[in-house]
Amino acid sequence: MDIIKDKDLIKTHSYIDGQWREGDSKITVTNPATGEKVASVSDASVTDANYAVESAKKALKLWSSKSATERANLMRKWFDLMMAHQGDLAKILTLEQGKPLAEAKGEIAYGASYIEWFAEEGKRVYGDTIPALAGDKRIVVIKQPVGVVASITPWNFPNAMIARKAAAALAAGCTFVGRPASQTPLSALAMAELAERAGIPSGVFNIVVGDDAIGIGKVLTQHPDVAKFTFTGSTAVGKQLIAQCATTVKKVSMELGGNAPFIVFDDADIDAAVEGALVSKYRNAGQTCVCTNRIFVHRDVQETFTEKFVSAVQKLAMGNGMKDGVNVGPIISSKAVADVDALVKASISDGASLMLGGESGELGDTFYQPTILTNVTNDMPIARNEIFGPVSPIIPFDTEEEVIAMANATEYGLAAYFYARDIGRVWRIAESLDFGMVAINEGIISNAAAPFGGVKQSGSGREGSKYGLDDYMELKYLCMGGI
Repeated sequence: MDIIKDKDLIKTHSYIDGQWREGDSKITVTNPATGEKVASVSDASVTDANYAVESAKKALKLWSSKSATERANLMRKWFDLMMAHQGDLAKILTLEQGKPLAEAKGEIAYGASYIEWFAEEGKRVYGDTIPALAGDKRIVVIKQPVGVVASITPWNFPNAMIARKAAAALAAGCTFVGRPASQTPLSALAMAELAERAGIPSGVFNIVVGDDAIGIGKVLTQHPDVAKFTFTGSTAVGKQLIAQCATTVKKVSMELGGNAPFIVFDDADIDAAVEGALVSKYRNAGQTCVCTNRIFVHRDVQETFTEKFVSAVQKLAMGNGMKDGVNVGPIISSKAVADVDALVKASISDGASLMLGGESGELGDTFYQPTILTNVTNDMPIARNEIFGPVSPIIPFDTEEEVIAMANATEYGLAAYFYARDIGRVWRIAESLDFGMVAINEGIISNAAAPFGGVKQSGSGREGSKYGLDDYMELKYLCMGGI
């Protein structure tokens, strides 16, 4: 951690009610690229989680009573501090998560952009007046903060996943309790340090770092003072958390698993499609919920696309994310590597051909080579499951109807991508894909101004955009009589 200029950003205790709360036991944070210890962080308990919720409840009245402009000014300071410390925050992120430093810097800017966006959007929370059915009555609709918000976020984007949720919550006037993944807690704690420097009041933004996922999860999903719960992670875990939230009928938003199709039609700009597939698939070593999972290529352009795609992937440099020129960093753990490799080997056993990669490489047991499979069918394990690794299965198709059926043949519905230039086809395909987000001739889909979220078993609710505050607010209908 000697490379971090501002050593005060390195925090090793949970941040609750404006205090750094030390625990008796420790969690070891390890650099996945080297296996070296990065830090030891206090392991918070269920008692700590309860205290965080109580602190957030206590702070709610003060925070929600501030004007939208007052909240926005404090959030703007938070944004400015995050951007001023972008370099240090990125290094912390790469050390604990592994992604290349350039990607980590991009994540810091991306996460901060949600704080900036919602700081402004919070000023534009409008209500309605509705024509009443009687002349002596008036109907007014107002929006109010839902209350205490709790979240659980994953390790793949340890800064941005928290920023997206906390920014909307705080802008709406809610208070926030977040549990980051225990593999990558340092980014969340650094955000808490900067929130404190920005003047965010005690109890408004709380971070609980604890290995007791079940116990802390029950507090955040079942505590009666938590009004809304938000989660990013796997569909299987999301279903369990939704069930737990049902005991107190909480407002819930979920961003769950994905199985994104990437479709290349015969009229596509092939070079652009190769570039889009490259960035969508191999960013963060394929460990993103919206990354390309299945590449469908029209049979007439399959040979051309595959040749150019293989050439582009061969140029990717795999290695320690702190080193210059690295494009693909490690996978989060050796178990995750084994899971990816099992999908590849099972699909090869079923008839897929290994075009490139397919090995863990010489850098260590957390690295997996950028891989391309051909002769893949849509029923193979590599196509049915979320890969969460740097593997591209290529599947040929002949007609629009065929590829739409294959693309939609999944319980997931988060993101989809396609490349085409015929305007009629663009509209037909975009409307036919059963996914919450569709990228057309583009490989990067997420930004603060757009509503991020999925359909089917990929979740519910939206993050970002003017719609992003809705999940953190309640509508209240006022009926005024005797006018």
